[in-house]
Amino acid sequence: MKRSNDFSECKGISLIKLAEIIGSVISDEAYGGNLVFSLASIFRASQGDISYVGSRKFLDNIDICKASAIICGYDIFSFIPKHIPCLLSNQPEVSFVLAGSILYPKEMRMQPVSRSSKGFSSKISVANDVKFENGVVVEPMVVIGSGVEIGSGTYVGSGSIIGSGVKIGRNCIIGSDISVFSSFIGNEVVLHDGVKIGSDGFEYVRHELDIYKMVHVGRVIIQDKVEIGANSTINRGTMDDTIIGENTKIGDQVQIGHSVYIGIGCMIASQVGISGFVHIGDNVLIASQSGIAAHINIGDNAQITAKSNVIRDLPSLHSNDFSPAF
Repeated sequence: MKRSNDFSECKGISLIKLAEIIGSVISDEAYGGNLVFSLASIFRASQGDISYVGSRKFLDNIDICKASAIICGYDIFSFIPKHIPCLLSNQPEVSFVLAGSILYPKEMRMQPVSRSSKGFSSKISVANDVKFENGVVVEPMVVIGSGVEIGSGTYVGSGSIIGSGVKIGRNCIIGSDISVFSSFIGNEVVLHDGVKIGSDGFEYVRHELDIYKMVHVGRVIIQDKVEIGANSTINRGTMDDTIIGENTKIGDQVQIGHSVYIGIGCMIASQVGISGFVHIGDNVLIASQSGIAAHINIGDNAQITAKSNVIRDLPSLHSNDFSPAF
């Protein structure tokens, strides 16, 4: 079956130019003028595609590969058929990701649902005192409360709710069916469909036969260039704010509790649960389905393996060796 071309592919870029941009070296400059248009796996690649080989375990179909070029490390080069030029990189995975952003520039940003949408749909509810900078796009069925400010170039998808007093920066992508309350959102933030920001956390006190709820007066602060996956939830703080540090990436269906602090450049995979008052340092990696108990401190550059239960502090530069429990 022929591959779909639904994605917005570029008009082509020469291998020599692509190599320069992504920080790689072409194995044979005789191929430097050849154009590539799209990405494809080793098995499905055809003329005009560029593929990626990250390790030797992905070489099974290399002999039948029809790609116009392959991005790989120097240690893989000798295994690639001679007729396929390679873009050699010390960091091939990074080079491949950069190539994707060049070949599919439009796919790096959520596109309007309505192709004719320019500015504001007539089917939205917006308070009188909302402030929009230039170039904001708001899709149908969006509700925006009093005192909201939205920066230039920001896109708000259909069915989303922006609560009163929320501030959203410039060039953000707010997907469909999202709710944002009690929050400050920085520039170039991406919220995928179904994200819920600023709801109350799970903070209750039992007394005899009754259960009392803790008041929540904190906010959610999402710094610049954060990306949050579909259907993830971030609770507002009780007294202190919940803070997501700059350039942190969060996967789908992640739960972040009240008054959590997450540092700069963290990567949190899908279905992670982080309880209230957790403090996470910079550049921390948390793999899928891990749980972190309340009031835990995790140091800079720590790595937490999948399905871990973190119930005591984890120091900086530490990689836990205990799964499913630590």
